[in-house]
Amino acid sequence: MIHTLIYHAREAAGYINWLYFFHAWDFPARFASIAQVHACTSCRQGWILRFPSEERPQATEAARLYDEAMAMLREWDRAGLQTRFRVSLQAANSQGDDILLHESGLRLPFLRQQHTRADEPCLCLSDFVRPLSQGVPDRIGLFLSTAERRMETWGDGDDYHRLLAQTLADRLAEATAEMGHQEVRRRLWGYAPDEAFSPEELFQEKYQGRRPAVGYPSLPDQSLNFLLDRVLDFSSLDVSLTENGAMQPHASTSGLILAHPATRHFAVGPISEEQLLDYARRRGEDPEWLRKFLPTR
Repeated sequence: MIHTLIYHAREAAGYINWLYFFHAWDFPARFASIAQVHACTSCRQGWILRFPSEERPQATEAARLYDEAMAMLREWDRAGLQTRFRVSLQAANSQGDDILLHESGLRLPFLRQQHTRADEPCLCLSDFVRPLSQGVPDRIGLFLSTAERRMETWGDGDDYHRLLAQTLADRLAEATAEMGHQEVRRRLWGYAPDEAFSPEELFQEKYQGRRPAVGYPSLPDQSLNFLLDRVLDFSSLDVSLTENGAMQPHASTSGLILAHPATRHFAVGPISEEQLLDYARRRGEDPEWLRKFLPTR
């Protein structure tokens, strides 16, 4: 079953992880705490004075950047701009390093870590889904989260505001994925109906399961978006794919939702030529075409 959730900019803004917003602007993580400070002059000044004197000019700049981001969010809200989250929840099982989607008949191939140390497990995302051999279906989610295209072009004609719009839209797409994932756990899938975490606790991933995104270390192959598109129909959220599987608008994220309590993030890392050939066989693609998407040795 496919569900589409739509949020106003002001709703998604409450789930922005400002740490990554400031990271995109090359600010140290400690300056992201401005998001927790009251907007009055006294509170702002007190926050700036917490820093050593040599860091106060940068703290002042961080506060100014945050204020401009909040002003842009208010503009987007007045303009009625939205973010969207689409998820398909399907019966599934693992088979080796693949996950089989029973409703769509799709096979999703994944990559396995290749450590040299015997005491380290070599993980694959399929490890967190019940094997087909057990004869009992499991369940996974496929998701797409995106910010409305107009957000990315809000600052046209002004390089600074265009960059501000881009980084803010990126954060809203991630915030929407956070909100949508929470709704999946509580209601749509419903395996954690009583969950009650604050946004800060969500950023710390205190919930059960994980949301590995395409292009991230455990799911490095961007071309998997072509397979996800077959199920989710990216165009229904006005998202298109380039010939290399990159999403447009850029302020979009896609991936899997896994519920197993042991699911965790990991990095696949460089793979051998043997695994590249095996992966290409399972994908039904030319190894040379796939090579550009993968970390090979």
